[in-house]
Amino acid sequence: MLKIENLSKSYNKGKIKAVDNVNFHVKPGEIFGFLGPNGAGKTTTIKMIVGLLKPDEGKILINNIDNQKEIIKAKKQISYVPDNPEVYERIKGIEYLNFIADVYGVDGNQKLERINKYLEIFGLKEVVNDPIGSYSHGMQQKIVLIGALIHEPDVFILDEPMVGLDPKSSFQLKEIMREHCNEGKSVFFSTHVLEVAEKICDRIAIINKGKIIAVGTMDEIRDLYGNEQSLENIFLELTES
Repeated sequence: MLKIENLSKSYNKGKIKAVDNVNFHVKPGEIFGFLGPNGAGKTTTIKMIVGLLKPDEGKILINNIDNQKEIIKAKKQISYVPDNPEVYERIKGIEYLNFIADVYGVDGNQKLERINKYLEIFGLKEVVNDPIGSYSHGMQQKIVLIGALIHEPDVFILDEPMVGLDPKSSFQLKEIMREHCNEGKSVFFSTHVLEVAEKICDRIAIINKGKIIAVGTMDEIRDLYGNEQSLENIFLELTES
């Protein structure tokens, strides 16, 4: 579903190699965790995947669509929730959701059904007619998540999605991620919460200083780096060495 080939990105006229010849793939039906310390290249990689940054080298395929050659077609396959979403604060929550649904061409009946479904799940029904600027940070995160789910993307891309969510909403999001993958779609997400990654991810990639230093299932990673170790211990050993 998502294939990254020889991906590189530099800043400061090539002096800073943010992403250095990265390769991995995300299979249909899997939750794929993308882990790394601050400054490792996670967000730069994600921004290239969703089309916000142009790679210096390499290829990004989404459902075999090259996101540099067929930009709009590739973006229709995904949705993206950044770590710090920018929202339209002066419009109402329902106006935002209708706008996003229309952008992705979701028809009227499906739009209404999905909006109501996710408003109920995330507990926003009572405030959906209020301006987004009146929402708390957690509520704004929820409205952005709902917008990202409305068109039921093949690849759901999340950068630190649990930040700002209350425990119930975090649980609901994890359930949605798994249901999404049970339908044969994929979730690609970055997180610093290693316990969450260890519990819910089918496979994991760890990036450090722009390079992928480990990739595989938890069992595969443990076999390579220590059978009895937690993901947290393995992560700390790999990124500190």
